[in-house]
Amino acid sequence: MAYSIGIDSGSTATKGILLESNVIKRRFLCPTPFRPAEAIAQAWDTLQAGLDDRPFLTLTGYGRQLVDYADKQVTEISCHGLGARLLAPGTRTVIDIGGQDSKVIQLDDDGNLSDFLMNDKCAAGTGRFLEVISRTLGASVEQLDAITAGIEPHAITSMCTVFAESEVISLRSAGVAPEAILAGVINAMARRSANFIGRLSGQAPLLFTGGVSHCHAFARMLEGHVGIPVHTHPDAQFAGAIGAALIGQRQGKRE
Repeated sequence: MAYSIGIDSGSTATKGILLESNVIKRRFLCPTPFRPAEAIAQAWDTLQAGLDDRPFLTLTGYGRQLVDYADKQVTEISCHGLGARLLAPGTRTVIDIGGQDSKVIQLDDDGNLSDFLMNDKCAAGTGRFLEVISRTLGASVEQLDAITAGIEPHAITSMCTVFAESEVISLRSAGVAPEAILAGVINAMARRSANFIGRLSGQAPLLFTGGVSHCHAFARMLEGHVGIPVHTHPDAQFAGAIGAALIGQRQGKRE
């Protein structure tokens, strides 16, 4: 079976990958709608369009059980480790920060999962947290790198989404520059993520994946807190979908 499709149905974004012999041929990305199954169907139709044979379909993420036409369903922990190793061979630690959860994955020398930690109970330190605080200050997540370049972070004491939003409003009322507040929020999130990585004794090479990995300021501050180089990749947000496609590729070959 030449082609394999992996779809990662996340809480805020749906990602899809068409893989052929470990090479990415197509990508799909869209916000996850109110009915996640619709985004899965759109990804499936887009990625397989024009192919002569039906690819093997593997689903992962929160919405992986919402459709009945997948050939395989797997947890995102397994997928992210595999996807990270394809993007950056030799990776030993993966920090993935998505819309509503964050996870740290530890891999052995052969790339096999050896341990992991996952936070899906609290929004603090996730993309949703960053989005809420940015919106409170009239900015978008996409603007963060430009806004915070060269800015000294202001101390943020609360990492609870509700209390942090109130603290940000109070700081703004006190005359603190929004750029300094945003830099402070990113720095506080990076420090929290570094502590998360430290609980698994994360080691280099470390790959930063998930939607938040597009924020270079976050990666830079995380590197300062964790004490080892933090790498990312243009396709880092697709790590889960890539891993799912790899699993499907192997399964397809066996069958």
